[in-house]
Amino acid sequence: MAWILAKKVEMTRVVKGDKFVPVTLLEVPTLKVVWKKTLENDWYEAVLVWVLKDWCEVNLEEGKKSLSQNCFSVIKEFPMEWKDLEGCVVWSELTVDMLEGVEKIALSSISKWKWFTWAMKKHNFHWGPAGHGSKFHRALWSIGNRKPTRTHKWKKMHGHHWSFKVTMKNIPVELINKEASIIGVRWWVPWARNTLVSIFF
Repeated sequence: MAWILAKKVEMTRVVKGDKFVPVTLLEVPTLKVVWKKTLENDWYEAVLVWVLKDWCEVNLEEGKKSLSQNCFSVIKEFPMEWKDLEGCVVWSELTVDMLEGVEKIALSSISKWKWFTWAMKKHNFHWGPAGHGSKFHRALWSIGNRKPTRTHKWKKMHGHHWSFKVTMKNIPVELINKEASIIGVRWWVPWARNTLVSIFF
């Protein structure tokens, strides 16, 4: 299994045959493999990737490996075997070319934080009675118990909405633009704009 990082841009649509297909655009930034962890030194195998900032001008000529840490915005570690990245060495760059010929991928990232939401929106509860005099149109209803005289843990109540890790599998790839480093995946993805998304294929 291989992987790559991308940044969510926005949603749009593409023409496929005689239909419009909704897609989410993901931009692959400049990715540099900066370190590898081995069983002998670190007790597990992993690859360490840095995301290069857009404004950082770094001379990456052959033989010059002195990169400042300020030039990188994110450091991401992928636990995997080094042999899974064929021909990938330290200081090499990961590009959108890795996705050539891939039809379906898996996406993983932190979902969009919707702040404080009420129980009906957060847990998709049904409407209450809509007649005149009802006071429970969008209410949580009862959460108490006769025995024990306390509220059980993990009850579906109001609170912060989302902001946790979400993984989507078998997402079709509809568009690959190598010049702009853009990937178009079908449908929507539950993350905010400019969120860094892990792509597995």
